[in-house]
Amino acid sequence: MRNFIFLFIIGLFISVSSCRSDFDFATSNNGDLAFSRDTVYLDTVFRNIGSSTYTLKVYNKTNNNISIPTIKLGKGNGSKYRMTVDGMTGEDVDNSGYGDGKTFSNIELLAKDSLYIFIETTADITDANPTDFLYTDQIQFGNGENFQKVELVTLIQDAYFIYPRRFDNGFYEGVPIAIDPTDNSVVAAYGRNLVHDHVDNGDEFTFKTDKPYVVYGFASVPANETLTIPKGARVHFHADSGLIVQDGGNLVISGDYSPTGNDENEVIFEGDRLEPDYSDVPGQWDFVYLRPGSTADINHLTLKNATVGMLIDSNAGGAMKIRNTQIYDCSNVGILARTANIEGSNIVINSTGQFDLACTKGGTYNFTHCTFNNNWPGSNPEALLLQNYQEYSDAPTDFYPITASFNNCIIYGNNQVEMALDFKDDVPPVFKFTNCLIRFNNINNQFTNNAYYDFANLDHYAGNKINTGTSATQFLPDFLDVNKNALIIGTESAAKGLADPAFSALYPLDILNKNRQDAPDAGAYQSIIFEN
Repeated sequence: MRNFIFLFIIGLFISVSSCRSDFDFATSNNGDLAFSRDTVYLDTVFRNIGSSTYTLKVYNKTNNNISIPTIKLGKGNGSKYRMTVDGMTGEDVDNSGYGDGKTFSNIELLAKDSLYIFIETTADITDANPTDFLYTDQIQFGNGENFQKVELVTLIQDAYFIYPRRFDNGFYEGVPIAIDPTDNSVVAAYGRNLVHDHVDNGDEFTFKTDKPYVVYGFASVPANETLTIPKGARVHFHADSGLIVQDGGNLVISGDYSPTGNDENEVIFEGDRLEPDYSDVPGQWDFVYLRPGSTADINHLTLKNATVGMLIDSNAGGAMKIRNTQIYDCSNVGILARTANIEGSNIVINSTGQFDLACTKGGTYNFTHCTFNNNWPGSNPEALLLQNYQEYSDAPTDFYPITASFNNCIIYGNNQVEMALDFKDDVPPVFKFTNCLIRFNNINNQFTNNAYYDFANLDHYAGNKINTGTSATQFLPDFLDVNKNALIIGTESAAKGLADPAFSALYPLDILNKNRQDAPDAGAYQSIIFEN
C-alpha cells in the first residue's frame, strides 16, 4: 500500500509538471505589448537638474508567457534618459557594478501580467532641439519587424545659475549667516556673495528677466550693495538654499500688478522643481534672511514652498516695507520677525506649518489691509503670534518692548483660535486691532481671565468682528478657495464693508489694483461676486 501511494504521488507530480507552461518563456514578443501611454511627457526641467521619476506600465495581454529580447533607449548609451525595469538597472557596460539604465535584455513577462518602467532625465540645454528646447528619445521594445516604441519628451529650460565655488581642497565657498554666541565667531553657510561682473551672469545685483535664476546654496547681498529684482523676474531655489541680505545690504523687489492675471509682472520665488505636483509642496528651500542691519523694500512678490518665507532679524532702524506680497505653503512660518520693524500692507499669507506671521522678541509692527489665513491641517498652526520675550534653558529670560497695530486685516484659519498673544508683563506690550475680522473661539474658557483677550477693551480692540464659534455662519470670510490659495473674498464675506476708511485712504488700491476708497473691505482684497 505504501509503495502504491508513493508511486501515485510521483505520477501526479510528473503529470502536473508536464502540463504547466506558467514559466515557459520560449515565446518572443510579437509586437503585442500594450502600454499605459504612447508618449511619456517629463515636465519642464532646468538644464542639468534631475527630473522627477515618471512611470510607464507595460502589459502582456496575450495568453502566452513572453520574453522581450531588448528594452532600450533609442539613443543608446548617449541618451540623457535613464530607466529601471521592474527594479532592474540594466546592463553594466562599464563594469562599475551598476547598470547603465539604458539597455535591458531578455525581460520575461507572464501572460496577462505587466511590468513597470521608471524614467528620469538630466539634460543640458545644448542637448535639446534649438528651435523648441525639447529633448526627445524613445523606449524601444524588441527588434526587427516586432519593434514597438514609446516616445519620451522633456522641455529643457535655460537659466542663470548662482552657486558657490569649490576650492582645490574640496571645500565650498561660504557666506556669514549667524554669530556663534559661545565665542562670537562667524557661522558660515554654503553659498557666495553676488558680484557685478560674473563671467556667465553679468551684473548679479540687477536680475534679468529673459531667463529665470536658479540658486544653489545661499546667494548673499554683502554690505553697501543693493540687489534689485525687477518685475517679471523668476527665482528658483534648490533644496537647502535661499537668499541672505547681510548687515549694510539692501534688497529691492520691484514687482508690479499684472493686468492679465497671469503674474507677468509679479516677482516669484519658489523651488526649482517645475513639475505641477511640486507647485504647493512646502519646505522645498530654506528662506529669505534679512540679517541685522539690512534693509528692504518689497513690492508684488509671490513666495512659495519655503521652510520660512522671510526671516527678518533685528532691524531696529527704518521699517522694512512689504507691500502687495503673497506667501504660501511654508513648512514653518510665513514671516518670522525677531525684534524687527515692519510696515506691511496688502500682504496675503496662507497655509504654514506653525504661524503665518510670528512677531517675536518684541519689535515694531504696523500691518494694514492684510489677510493672514492658516489653512494648514492640524490643531496647532495659527495665523498670528505676538511675543515680547525669549526664554533660555541656561540663562534668564530676555524681555523686549513690542508695539503692534493691525488695521483692516483678516486673521483667520481652520482652527478655533488663530491669534496667540504670548506676552509677559515685565515689559507691557502696546498693541491694537482695529476693524479686523478675527477667528477666536474661547473654547473651555481657557482665555477668559487673560486681559490681553478682552475684546471689549478699547485700548486694544476697536470695530472688530470676532468669530467666537457661537454659530456656524457667524462672521465668515467667504474666501474663494483656501486650498488653492485663492483668498479673495466674496460679497457674503463678514469683511465686506468692515474696514476703517481712514486706514484705507493710506492704501487706496487692493492687491489686485482695485480701488477700495468708496466702500473698503477688510483684508488685502476688495470683495467680488463669485461666478457659479
